[in-house]
Amino acid sequence: MSSHSKEELKTSIYIVGWKGIVADVEKASKLFKMFIGKPLGISKPNPNTVYNTPLILSMYESLYLCEKGVATPLLRGSRISCRDLEKYFESIMPQFKRKYAVFKHLREQGYIVRSGMKFGSDFTVYELGPGLEHAPYVITVASSNDYLRAVDIVGLGRMGHSVRKKSVLAIVNEKDYSVSYIIFKWVKL
Repeated sequence: MSSHSKEELKTSIYIVGWKGIVADVEKASKLFKMFIGKPLGISKPNPNTVYNTPLILSMYESLYLCEKGVATPLLRGSRISCRDLEKYFESIMPQFKRKYAVFKHLREQGYIVRSGMKFGSDFTVYELGPGLEHAPYVITVASSNDYLRAVDIVGLGRMGHSVRKKSVLAIVNEKDYSVSYIIFKWVKL
């Protein structure tokens, strides 16, 4: 996962609603240096700064760390398995499994994945990391079973163009959770 061993990173994650919290500030700092999570109360954290604060994780980051054997999730004060954590997140977000498949695939390809909510997408994706560059991609997740209209496709392209990012449609096969990507780019003729 990084230059740190799993044992150096091993921590507990307190699950609260849609988020995870790493209370151990030393582990939080190490994870943040790997572009995982965001220091509590810092709106635009600098990746070159050490923060002495807990780390807030997305639901995707929480499950990812659990599956990597780095974190033990605690829900309502009790340890739970990665599978139970996944079921919990699915219970509060029905599309969680397909979105997590995209998050995990991108993260394992070396990309930094953050929420894309402020851009009207599911994720923003960085090659270097937030604070080091502007995200070059916005990702919208769809199922291979979804029906997309022409206006939906035009909307994806326009959304990416309006925020000066490449708009990507991540299509998840619901049978095996494999992911395919289509990148949209405006071209002037």
